[in-house]
Amino acid sequence: MTRKRKVRSIPHAVSKSAFEPGHAQHQRLYRQQVRAGCLCTYRVVVKETDVQVHSEKCLPTFVRDRILIHRGYIESYIQAYPAFARTLTPWDPPLPAPHVIREMTEAAHAAGTGPMAAVAGVIAQAVGQDLLGCCRQVIVENGGDIFIKTDRPCTVAIFAGASPLSMRMGIRIDASTSARAVCTSSGTVGHSLSMGRADAVSILADSCALADASATAVGNHLGSTRKIKSAIAIARRIEGVKGGVIIIGNQSGVWGDLELVPL
Repeated sequence: MTRKRKVRSIPHAVSKSAFEPGHAQHQRLYRQQVRAGCLCTYRVVVKETDVQVHSEKCLPTFVRDRILIHRGYIESYIQAYPAFARTLTPWDPPLPAPHVIREMTEAAHAAGTGPMAAVAGVIAQAVGQDLLGCCRQVIVENGGDIFIKTDRPCTVAIFAGASPLSMRMGIRIDASTSARAVCTSSGTVGHSLSMGRADAVSILADSCALADASATAVGNHLGSTRKIKSAIAIARRIEGVKGGVIIIGNQSGVWGDLELVPL
């Protein structure tokens, strides 16, 4: 477990889904605390998908078009296979399948969830990768699921609802030639389906789809603080997960190759 304590990083993004009904505006107030430096900040809403983007160029029309394309693949697939949207267990897609569907199903198999547990993360990831075709630095946040590629270190603050630890700690993301993802699931905040009672489970991974599904899988196990240790054991078994943070009330658990910073 890595728990390095540093305070020099500035909170750059907040992790708290697409295709998630009924998002009230007050549930997005954490966005007001984001500081994106010199990057352009803009919000794009398409149906249930509500993203905040930070990028070197202000490209809301481009982002909207890309969301429509990626959502279109998922919506069409659900029309053809309605069970895809309902199953809570991994799904084997009939081939061929669109890239976003394959990403969702691969993440679900790794985490042991249904594919829709990865939907917000896969859209953040797909839009972020699209933006990297014209911007060197990109952050895409979709309901607390964050795709990050920056040239300087940043810190993802963890929003955990009513917990006294909410916004008191963050995960430092170093500058890298490749993208990183931090995704958060909660059993007490928002409308995402969770079988547990964690205020926040934040997962660090290279894949945003995997981080999203893994946060759900770990969160489902957390009915009480007594489950923190066994939930961490579950997370350690998911291939591709780098580390994470669990918050329940005033207690937390941290594991993996990550740097936790006080805010």
